[in-house]
Amino acid sequence: MSSKPGGTNSSDRPPAKDPETSSHIPVHPLYTPADLEGWDYDGKVGYPGEYPFTRGVQATMYRGRLWTMRQYAGMGDAEESNKRYKYLLANGTTGLSVAFDLPTQIGMDSDSPWAVGEVGKVGVAIDSLEDMQRLFDGIDLTKISTSMTINATASILLALYVAVARRQGADIRQLSGTVQNDVLKEYIARGTYIYPVQPAMRVITDMFAWTNEQVPEWNTISISGYHMREAGSTAVQEVAFTLGNGMAYVEAALQAGLDVDKFAPRLSFFFNAHSNFLEEVAKFRAARRMWARIMRESFKAKNPRSWMLRFHTQTAGSTLTAQQPENNIVRTALQALSAVLGGTQSLHTNSYDEALALPTEQAARIALRTQQVIAYESGAAQTIDPLAGSYYVETLTNEIEKRAEEYLQKIATLGGMLKAIERGFVQQEIQNAAYEYQQQVDRGEAIVVGVNRFTIEAEKEVPIQRIDPELEPKQVERVRALRARRAPGPCHAALTSVQEAARGGGNLMPHILAAVEAYATVGEISDALRAVFGEYQEAVVL
Repeated sequence: MSSKPGGTNSSDRPPAKDPETSSHIPVHPLYTPADLEGWDYDGKVGYPGEYPFTRGVQATMYRGRLWTMRQYAGMGDAEESNKRYKYLLANGTTGLSVAFDLPTQIGMDSDSPWAVGEVGKVGVAIDSLEDMQRLFDGIDLTKISTSMTINATASILLALYVAVARRQGADIRQLSGTVQNDVLKEYIARGTYIYPVQPAMRVITDMFAWTNEQVPEWNTISISGYHMREAGSTAVQEVAFTLGNGMAYVEAALQAGLDVDKFAPRLSFFFNAHSNFLEEVAKFRAARRMWARIMRESFKAKNPRSWMLRFHTQTAGSTLTAQQPENNIVRTALQALSAVLGGTQSLHTNSYDEALALPTEQAARIALRTQQVIAYESGAAQTIDPLAGSYYVETLTNEIEKRAEEYLQKIATLGGMLKAIERGFVQQEIQNAAYEYQQQVDRGEAIVVGVNRFTIEAEKEVPIQRIDPELEPKQVERVRALRARRAPGPCHAALTSVQEAARGGGNLMPHILAAVEAYATVGEISDALRAVFGEYQEAVVL
């Protein structure tokens, strides 16, 4: 009597349907060399630090330097967030990651009628240069790498950061960090956009050109698949749509007359680390290989650094559950390990209480310790790309690449990523995937531990972070007091200059920097640009 691998007797029952990954890739009971027959392993995998970078963008990877350990943080006003940053730095973070509140993200000051109830709630409220100085008080910006999760107003927040560094006496050419600055994914999945697509792309390419000359160590964009995954995309969709957006940014920069090998080495990416552990490892490897080929073959980049897909990873917020929140510690640890085994350059680990509120200090410390345990105790960092050669991982890597490439070909037939977004194709694909997954959860086909299986009736309450309600009126008063005491002439002239540059063809960044240094607010600068560019209105997709 024969049996399948693993000892399952198959003579008296029909073969079970193979389980699937999140991208509906069938998972067979066993993988063997036959699954990779005819595949050019050396040509498609190679060595770390060499094209096509499947195994990593650095030759030594974590044996030479560990990934940057960031913890995304920001709450209330600048003082409160500054305290959290110093707490995290004291506990071993090696990079800062700034969360901004919604008014800051969409270019509204804290005293705007539209900002009521949102000031400091999901991130720090930043209205002016004074706020930015308070945010980084006592932190040497030349000795820390800072990531800012900001998009529509990224040019203004970068200008504020540079202005603070100048006031610290720093050489701004030494500043290192990233602004997310990925507005295309805002139209697709997140919604914190301001301007129509074309002027928004102009702001981004102006930043590419300016930072290349003024802040050469700065990553001018973090092309983000994270938020599309949080909105419900599959791993394959995350790769395809993120790289599609990346191609759109490269094309926009080339049309603006920039040299691909001047700006491409400073492009960076931002991916989600989700729960299907081995699929996530394969996803990172496939994305790296695909981008290398796109940049070398499609955009004819000559500099090997232009071919490298360098990326930050955050564990999956959408997988965190309010039920049995301690389970989230395990989820986050596995997701973080997949990012490390996939070769990430920096990592944020979510706190276990984030399905309930902003993280407490204790929860943030556990999240950071998770990275430190992986780095210093697990052995995962001791060798490069340790899962390479696994029949399953290599097969998954190939399959994700193949399916993502099919998406990119479909996008090309629609006229490129901008057209695909305008037509609602990308949004609809993500919505369909999210709906399908939720149906699987509702039917019990997809198990979420503590939610639809292994539930308990009585759960103890978890202490949660609460934002002091007095912080909002305090911040409102601050921005009004700033307007009352600043010199009105220089501020008005600087805002007029921003508008004139927007109407003309000059680079916007020097004018925005002059405006923040004249104490113009984030909302005022955004309004100056709104007056020229208008505002984006989302199309209704039927």
